[in-house]
This record gives sequence, C-alpha cells and structure tokens, in this order.
Amino acid sequence: MILWGDIMKTIMITDDDIYIGNMLEELLNKEGYGTLRTYSGTETLMALENSRPDLILLDLMLPGLSGEDILPKIGNIPVIVVSAKADVSDKVNLLLNGAADYVTKPFDTRELLARITAVLRMSSMTDRSDVLKFEEITLDITSHSVDISGVPVKLTKTEFAILKLLMVNPSQVIARSVILDRISLDTPDCVESSLKVHISNLRRKLREPCGKDYIEAVWGIGFKMREKS
Repeated sequence: MILWGDIMKTIMITDDDIYIGNMLEELLNKEGYGTLRTYSGTETLMALENSRPDLILLDLMLPGLSGEDILPKIGNIPVIVVSAKADVSDKVNLLLNGAADYVTKPFDTRELLARITAVLRMSSMTDRSDVLKFEEITLDITSHSVDISGVPVKLTKTEFAILKLLMVNPSQVIARSVILDRISLDTPDCVESSLKVHISNLRRKLREPCGKDYIEAVWGIGFKMREKS
C-alpha cells in the first residue's frame, strides 16, 4: 500500500469509458490507492463540492462539460490529463491552463504509475514547504528566488523551473524528455535543441558563488543533483 505521511492517497478517475475506468480503478487499487469514479464534467464538479481527492486523472472527451471546460474550475488539486489527443499544442495549452502532466492514450501502465508518483511527490513537497534546500542552495517557490549560502543567484524562468524539478527529486536522475515534459507548464518555449544550453547556463550560474558544480550529467540519460563524494 502506498502511504504518504501515513495517509493513503485517493485518486479520482474521470472518464466516461467504462472499460478504461474499470482498468484504471483496478490498477490503482492494486497499487494501494483509494479511488473515486466520475463519468462527466458536471458530475466531477459536483463530486468536488463534497470530496477532495489527492489527484485527478482527467479525460478530455466527456459528455456535457469537457475536460478542457472543467480543468480551470478544479482548483488546487493536481490533474493528470489522460487523453487520445496527441497534438503538442493541445498538451501545451492544457499544461498552461493548470494540468500537472499529460499522458497520451493508449498508455503504458508503468509510465502512468510513475507519473502519478512524481506528481504526488511534487504536490507533497509543495504542501510541506515553499522552500527547497539542497546543501548550500535555497530555492523559494513563492518568491521565485534562489541563493547559495545567502548569495542571490539570478536565474531565468526556464533555469528556475529546471532547478526546482531537480531539487524536488535530488537523488533521482531526470531524463531529458521528462525535464522537457514536466517544465513545459512553466516554460513551453523550452525545446530539446535548447535544453542543453539552459542547463549549461544554470550549472555555470550555480558554480559562480563558491566554485561547486551542483548538477551532474548522467551520460545518455539526463541530469540529477550532484551528491557529496
């Protein structure tokens, strides 16, 4: 059973496809999550008046109010859109309108579970504190500021989003594709061809105050925060 702070997480499945909803419910229950089911946009908004799940898996093609219609009305609950729409512009628009992540149907169940874990972890970190720390680095999510041993470090919006993602998962190697996917909410203009430049500039800026390289490149995979040797 998956417990976060000794509390089982509950996931709302919003999909009018009975087969997919049943499959997701069985999958999540086996992983130790509690589940709620809704089948339309209107039903989802009504259900949220009386319950607060920890995460919502939201289909877009719903009867009545669509997923796009209700996403801005959901409030402070992380949403992973699960949809057959695969167009990049659709994904970017939904991420900009409040989705935490986007998974395209048909999906690999292992990938979906990994994304659920990542979104819940980030949500849990944000709930606990708006300040992230890694060795001498302090990142304030609310003020969008970073300092190293009290020395302010001026970062671009893209550099800040990358550093925040790495600091939320300090011991985990984050693949390049995952970085692009996850930070697209904050920086939809960051693309694969420019990611290397953004990370290079970020590493340089973090190194300037005390000469330490805080970000480690894992060849062929991605990046992680560099642990003390």
